[in-house]
Amino acid sequence: MAVGVNKKVSAASARAHTRKANQNGSFQLPPGVLKKLLVLSFVGILAWAYQAIQAPPPKIPGTPGGPPITAPRIKLRDGRNLAYKEEGVPKESAKYKIVSVHGFDSCRHDSIATLMSPELVKELGLHVVSFDRPGYGESDPNPKRTVKSMATDIEELADQLGLGSKFYVVGYSMGGEVIWSVLKYIPHRLFGAALISPVANYWWTGFPANLFKEAYNEQLLNDQWAVGVAHYLPWLTYWWNTQKWFPSSSAISHNPDVFSTRDKELVMEPNWQSRNAYAAYVRQQEEFESLHRDMIFGFGTWEFSPLELENPFPNNEGSVHLWHGDDDHLVPVSLERYIAHQLPWIRYHELPGEGHLIPYAVGNADTIIKELLTGKK
Repeated sequence: MAVGVNKKVSAASARAHTRKANQNGSFQLPPGVLKKLLVLSFVGILAWAYQAIQAPPPKIPGTPGGPPITAPRIKLRDGRNLAYKEEGVPKESAKYKIVSVHGFDSCRHDSIATLMSPELVKELGLHVVSFDRPGYGESDPNPKRTVKSMATDIEELADQLGLGSKFYVVGYSMGGEVIWSVLKYIPHRLFGAALISPVANYWWTGFPANLFKEAYNEQLLNDQWAVGVAHYLPWLTYWWNTQKWFPSSSAISHNPDVFSTRDKELVMEPNWQSRNAYAAYVRQQEEFESLHRDMIFGFGTWEFSPLELENPFPNNEGSVHLWHGDDDHLVPVSLERYIAHQLPWIRYHELPGEGHLIPYAVGNADTIIKELLTGKK
């Protein structure tokens, strides 16, 4: 009976508590419930944030759900596949063999060979090999990518395609930045190299603090943020460039404000417009393992600084050329000038009035290649 009485008293107390709460116009949660709700909300926010920064898995070519394989590919020592393209005269009869390294948001079809005149290719006897860098087009992604791995990928490509003990390398934009790793790790495989509008990493050791600040601030504000995230918070790179609250990288969003006056003229020309035919192909594996990985690689902490490189051709058995426009809005020319000053063995060519798209101007690719191979413009 006592138990029954206590239950009735408790129920009555609860009803009274409810009536009192209703009378006061508010309801108080039982002790401990509010704390649990706050903890659950915090956990929910963390789970949402974790999901937001996770990039979707890449759509690897030749796998279920991935794009079909249409290009010839080699298998690298680590098991990855690298798609490539050969152009020019047959390599058996070629006088010069060149490996072309494409830039950001591009692919093997953006080879220097497509920008040269057929007459020059035939006259000089050029055989040009281009390839999809990891994560682009039909080349497998490389989540373990390092500065050195890009050089070894190129070396393996050259060996498997039988380009010989030595060859030339030409890189544009982000592909130009890759050439520094080739000069560092496999200089013994080179006859010569050309870097065209090469991306410069603001955090390479050797840049004076005032130059770093001046060049960094020349970027559009959204690019300052995007590059800074790639360097300081690489795990946020995917989220930053896919969220809608803040503007992302100009190169990824195709923001025309990043182009110089000359570049805006060139994007209307056939050399640039032809890229539209394979724009979807470039990003078909999703953006993280191509574009975002490129940013993390390009602006991350490098294993060495190009400003500290020794001359790869101390006996003048080869040459390294750096071409840059003095009105490049993507890569400040002040950085390239400083690099050229610190590395006197670099043959520096600064083009007045030119922006970032140097090789897309008719005739420039011919000039660059002739200078590299023959020393004549």
